[in-house]
Amino acid sequence: MGSFLTSRFITYLLGGISSGVVIALLALSLVIIWKSTHVLNFAQGAMGMFAAFVGMNLVFKGTNYWLCVLLSLAVGLALGGVTERVLIRPLYGKPEINPIVVMVGFLGVIEAAIPSIWHTNLLPVPTPFSQIYYQNNGHTILISPFVIFQVVLALGIMGGVALLFQYTNLGLKMRAAALAPEVSRLLGVRVNRLLTLGWILSSGVGAMAAVIVSSGQSLAATNMDGIFVSAFIAAAVGGLESPAGAITGGLLIGVTESFILGYWSSNMAPLAGVIVLVISLAIRPQGIFTRNITRRV
Repeated sequence: MGSFLTSRFITYLLGGISSGVVIALLALSLVIIWKSTHVLNFAQGAMGMFAAFVGMNLVFKGTNYWLCVLLSLAVGLALGGVTERVLIRPLYGKPEINPIVVMVGFLGVIEAAIPSIWHTNLLPVPTPFSQIYYQNNGHTILISPFVIFQVVLALGIMGGVALLFQYTNLGLKMRAAALAPEVSRLLGVRVNRLLTLGWILSSGVGAMAAVIVSSGQSLAATNMDGIFVSAFIAAAVGGLESPAGAITGGLLIGVTESFILGYWSSNMAPLAGVIVLVISLAIRPQGIFTRNITRRV
């Protein structure tokens, strides 16, 4: 068993899963916004990093790590609600390109604001869990207490979101408010509140993804940029309507990238998302978990 866990294949697989869950978490936040408001938020990664900066910078001042995580989560939730109310709500019913342009601009504003507010700290953010990989007979297993924390936290959030949309009345109302707002209003659903709630939940999930990424490494405004690109591809691969698809797409990209790094070349690693996207589009253009809709004529 020891030699199996330290084999080259398992090493790359475990590395891919640990990075894939972060991609999947951010992809899930994109799916939440799409399912609840049918808007693509291109500033999702930057918003998460802003929330992470607010909380995780306090770790260096001696504040308890978990309190900093909760503060980052609270800031992320609040930022999502304010963004929807101020920037997105006036654009409902307008051309679909309008919110995309606004959020791309908001991305630039956030990434310019972060270094203006906080000085760049090159020290890694300390974590409550060891980042030292386990050893077996002198061989390294790419699992550490911090990696286990990453995976468990991410999977817990993913499971909670999936249950919300699939099995609760609140999740059903959020989906209905996005797909048919006028009909939902006639049925007594408070559409505006649900649209805001979708942004709040999504931004909170994005903030937790940024906290995971920032823990154990230095804080930087652009930490989430590359991950966002992979997350966007993961959401498209899985289907923008499917939380399970976002998770699957994120894990596929993470594992593919790890195997490319290990068996091919580090210069080719950015192709992981493209490879997964091309293959998935060739097999299921509508997304892995998106159901085919047939219409009788």
